[in-house]
Amino acid sequence: MSVDVTTEIVIARPPEVVATYAADPDNAPEWYRNIRSVTWRTPPPLTVGSRVDFVARFLGRPMAYTYVVVEHVPLARLVMRTDAGASLPMETTYTWRALGDGRTQMILRNRGGRAGRLVPWVVAMAMRRANRSDLATLRRILETRKELPARASS
Repeated sequence: MSVDVTTEIVIARPPEVVATYAADPDNAPEWYRNIRSVTWRTPPPLTVGSRVDFVARFLGRPMAYTYVVVEHVPLARLVMRTDAGASLPMETTYTWRALGDGRTQMILRNRGGRAGRLVPWVVAMAMRRANRSDLATLRRILETRKELPARASS
């Protein structure tokens, strides 16, 4: 794969809160600036084999793709890959690690292949910038809200 971007953040909430919220595709449009909508193709909750359609905008271009969950260790790790035929083949991995004192380290990794004429370093730079912003938004949401939707998808 020609693009590999890893971004991490520490969130002052326990892994149960961070992982449950971040792993729920229904929450993605709230903390991922580029994701416009999410549609489940398989019924929730999220498990290995789950399929979820996303509509997004990246580098000024609309994108629609399906993620398939290929690994899911609740509260620890989630790996999703785009379905065959995606215009930008991508694998997204979330990893959560308890740091103590109710804090969680979240690592977001995106690995992908070439997308037409897009230059890999341009894609990586845009991805890194978007991931930093998205993780900061996630931290703000999780650290400032008293009540978060409870869903057993993590």
